[in-house]
Amino acid sequence: MKVIKIDKQNWTGGIDKSRENYQIFGPVKDKEHFVFKKLNLKEYPDMENALSVLSPKSILFPQSEKILAASLDESQDDHHIMKRVATDYSPRAVIGIMPCDAKAVQLVKLNFDTDDYRDPYWCDAYEATTFVGLAVNKPSIYDFTLSMGSGPFAEEGLDVLLVDCKDHFLAKVLSEKGDAFLKASGFTSEADADKSAKLINEIKNQAEKAIDAEKVKTEKLKEKSLLELHGASFWEDLSFSCINCGTCTFVCPTCWCFDIQDETKGKKAVRFRNWDSCMSPLFTLHASSHNPRAEKVQRVRQRFMHKLKYFVDKYDQGTMCVGCGRCVVHCPVNIDIREICNTMNSYEAEQA
Repeated sequence: MKVIKIDKQNWTGGIDKSRENYQIFGPVKDKEHFVFKKLNLKEYPDMENALSVLSPKSILFPQSEKILAASLDESQDDHHIMKRVATDYSPRAVIGIMPCDAKAVQLVKLNFDTDDYRDPYWCDAYEATTFVGLAVNKPSIYDFTLSMGSGPFAEEGLDVLLVDCKDHFLAKVLSEKGDAFLKASGFTSEADADKSAKLINEIKNQAEKAIDAEKVKTEKLKEKSLLELHGASFWEDLSFSCINCGTCTFVCPTCWCFDIQDETKGKKAVRFRNWDSCMSPLFTLHASSHNPRAEKVQRVRQRFMHKLKYFVDKYDQGTMCVGCGRCVVHCPVNIDIREICNTMNSYEAEQA
């Protein structure tokens, strides 16, 4: 195990040095919240272990993305032919990403990078990105990452894991991309591997003790009958308070639904890809005016069945939830995915 010691007094200097080779993204304070964004010169990631409102998924999957363009000028030889829009896929580093958000990227990858189809926009951005995670020393009361196969010190999907040790970071090197980023930043001072491992494990154990790993149960979801869960009577009660605002889908790091929209102006046409939400009545509205999920209860059921059952059955890699807690924090009517997960996990069909 290779561990680099980074004195905090050298942190901003290293970030500045890395800009010679990388675009830098990270969390910054925006009023009372944290948001991930591309950082300009003299902007630095805020390493306060705070949960950002939105995950960094927009760095790979922008909320609105121009993907194709065409000329409508018939004097041009290539008029009305859609072509991919030029995008900057030069090396980039996402600094301060939480381990659970890095895990979420790997779950989304199952959808965008498959044997049958490779989404060029998402995959090109992913391949250009180095993920520098920040371990969560003090998990929030909404953190249930351990129940969802992640954790405050999880390493899946990361190239570097930073551990805050008060006056310095210990940077655990997890990949060649991570090693290259640290070298480009001038962070090359190796720490004693054994002492570092012991200290990291002590901090990790304290962090994990702060999370009730038994609060959310998932072990029976795989064995449950899909049709029985779909037809369960509890969906009416669970969906009663929902106002279909879509907040849960936009703050979720694993939601990947999108819509396509074409726009024209003068002699130019552009195709955009925009985030969409299964909680919207328009999401499944057909051109014929038929809507297979016209009722609120159907949309609420779809969201949680997708996260906690359809995904489980299709990929057999756990749930489509990493336990970040954002949807719990930001739901205006206090719908709690932890309670719904437990309800589904313990559900037994009523006997006729």
